Amino acid sequence: MNGILLIFLLSAFAGPSQSLKASTPIDTAFNRLYNFDFAGLNEILDAHVRTHPEDPSVYSTRALALLFSELHRMGILETDFFIDDKQITDKSRLKPDPAVRTQLFQMTGEARRRAASILASAPADANAMFAMSVATGVETDYTVLVEKKYLRGFSLSRESQGYARKLLTLEPPLDDGYLTVGMVEYVVGNMNWFFRLFARFDQIEGSKGKAVENLNRVVATGRYFAPLAKLMLSIIYLREHQPEKTLEFLTELEHDFPENPLIRLEIRKVTASINRLQKEKVR
Repeated sequence: MNGILLIFLLSAFAGPSQSLKASTPIDTAFNRLYNFDFAGLNEILDAHVRTHPEDPSVYSTRALALLFSELHRMGILETDFFIDDKQITDKSRLKPDPAVRTQLFQMTGEARRRAASILASAPADANAMFAMSVATGVETDYTVLVEKKYLRGFSLSRESQGYARKLLTLEPPLDDGYLTVGMVEYVVGNMNWFFRLFARFDQIEGSKGKAVENLNRVVATGRYFAPLAKLMLSIIYLREHQPEKTLEFLTELEHDFPENPLIRLEIRKVTASINRLQKEKVR
């Protein structure tokens, strides 16, 4: 959901310069997710769900993996897509798989149902709240990026932001919630005055500086979304014509997740761009 980056507004992607610590099966699954090892992720979740069938994070994480896999297949995860606003709004080039869509929404539905059941009796349950946040984020991303249903996506994004902010009120807070908040700040900051009249968000100033601050906080202290925050920052800096900073984040991601082919591809693109700019300055 973006003005220029309409997508990220609807978003719900180790730790600082190091891989995620695999302290739980969900942590390990996220490590596999960022390595684009979707088969390995599902094996981990299959084993976990046999002993913890009530865990809503199993279903929200599966949904996130389905989203990543499908967006990657359609080329939506590449930086070129987010730099070109016309691609963001162009639906004609996309060929979504109906079977994947069905499975994805089945997983988010299961995550929502199980998380809601837990939250009804334990409203401060961090795992259930995080699962709900991820599920709504997946639904908003798919609705906007793939289906281009912006009104529906706008409604879902507000719901996603609500859960993200609740994560930040927990004791201790789950700073991954700053990912959604940060991206909303950046998107609103890119909207022109006309769209701002209709797109109002609670506690959002439309400050690009605040957006970067929130995302850097996720990089520093986020448990699950630190790598995704780095990816978002790399895209922001590329959009703001600071490719050297983009390359720094991508290089860290390559170190942490060497199996991810997309990161290597993006590093080659950005490096080539920096080299071209340097040659032009010499002339």
